[in-house]
Amino acid sequence: MTLYYSLVFVLLVAEMTLFVALIIPLPYAAKRRLFNFISESPLVAKLQYGMKITFIFILILFLDSVNRVYRVQVEMAALAKDTTGAGRAAAIGSERMEVQARKFYSQRNMYLTGFTLFLSLILNRTYGMILDVLRLEEKLKLYEGDKHAGGKQGEKLDAGFRADQIGQLKRELEKKDKQVEAIKKQAEGLQKSYDELSVKYNQTNPGDGDKKSN
Repeated sequence: MTLYYSLVFVLLVAEMTLFVALIIPLPYAAKRRLFNFISESPLVAKLQYGMKITFIFILILFLDSVNRVYRVQVEMAALAKDTTGAGRAAAIGSERMEVQARKFYSQRNMYLTGFTLFLSLILNRTYGMILDVLRLEEKLKLYEGDKHAGGKQGEKLDAGFRADQIGQLKRELEKKDKQVEAIKKQAEGLQKSYDELSVKYNQTNPGDGDKKSN
């Protein structure tokens, strides 16, 4: 195995170890501190950037290994057709062994690089899902009244939650004020209509007021 494929194998083992570390159940506080360190550390950010470049090279190696496997398959198909003569058959047998060996190495490299790329995608998705679960747990604890659930981030979330509550209460209060103003206007309109009707009634029936007073 060449040096770069040996490095790819080491990276594959490291990815497997990291995946096992991610799925190991940990207490909420320890898991939150760990993932806060991973998401906020500048060293981890630089490492992630370097790994992206590394995976680009691994993708190139994967495509090259696929191409090699295809060419070996073509060579083996050509050897299977050319089997005339005893001496020629013996020569073809040795060539076939060599081609099969190259096929084995090409397939090994293809599987090695392919599984490394595939596991990197799984790790990325698993890491994102765990972060989403942690955020949901922090929000749930904040809704339950634990404002220190997420540390500084939790205090920010708690402040934002309180601001949302205050804003909602203000909107409801403004809505109630508008309803009260509308009721006042309706009451003033009814009172005005009642006064007008009373004046008209007294003008058309001037004696009713004296009778009532007697």
